[in-house]
Amino acid sequence: MKLTSLFFVVLGTLLCLEGKAQQLSFKTEYLGNSGYYFLPPGEKPRERIGDAKGSAVVYQGAFNMPLSVKLNENNRPTAWGIGLGGSYTSLNNKNFTDHMVSEIMNLQVGLYHLRPLNDKWSMRASAGVAVLAPSADLSKIRFKHVLGSGGIIFIRHLKPNLSIGGGVAINSSLGYPMIFPAVYLNWELDGKFDVNVELVEGLDVSAGYSFNDWFKLSYALEMNGQAALLEKDGKDVIFSHQYITTGFRPEIKISNVLSITAMAGLNLYRPASYSDRTLKGVFATDNDYYFQASPYLSVGLTVNF
Repeated sequence: MKLTSLFFVVLGTLLCLEGKAQQLSFKTEYLGNSGYYFLPPGEKPRERIGDAKGSAVVYQGAFNMPLSVKLNENNRPTAWGIGLGGSYTSLNNKNFTDHMVSEIMNLQVGLYHLRPLNDKWSMRASAGVAVLAPSADLSKIRFKHVLGSGGIIFIRHLKPNLSIGGGVAINSSLGYPMIFPAVYLNWELDGKFDVNVELVEGLDVSAGYSFNDWFKLSYALEMNGQAALLEKDGKDVIFSHQYITTGFRPEIKISNVLSITAMAGLNLYRPASYSDRTLKGVFATDNDYYFQASPYLSVGLTVNF
């Protein structure tokens, strides 16, 4: 209860601050029912795990607020801001003989910073903490469920409509900091077409066309996921739930304040398994368990104020 109260106190405080371009977003995702498989190392064929199968529903919410924004002569911002986010994943697993995580709660809070370095380069950095728990019961959260994260990306502005960048993302899911690559690409064509690629917390690749000021249609490829830190058979482990989805993503701008985004398509690949909370466990080749392809549907709401 203390963590719940603290979360809402922080959110209420941020909403009352005199910030700029505050944004509140919600999203619900449905990943359809499919069988559970194991892919052995080497060239062996995949194996069906009995009659095990499952589906998932993911609820996500985020709040972002710049604390200060200043534009330079090239209209590029120097900004500081705070972000809050959370997700709840319900895993509808059936016919499993071994224990499977049935719910995941992830919460995070962080500080981000964006600034131009010169006429051609900008920097984007972030740092924060997250809670990765196998239950929505906040009273069961312990320090072992908390980890730190951060990252920095350097962005090269090649043209007014084309920017690329790269850097590193850092988290401490293994109990010590680990570094992962981060990629950024933004490309706009003729004011109507745009291509975006971003690999920071997840993967988002899209090519879209803006029909007018209020409707845009994109074809997108996304990779997202959640994780829980827990103990299994006396060892600290990570339960990872990831999914790669693709489909058409319409975006409807209701007003300057409200917009709706949806996506309909396929969940191409949904790995879900335990791994040891060690470097060897992360790169192990004997834990490639996954749900096969299934229908995918999502709907999201964004409020700017």
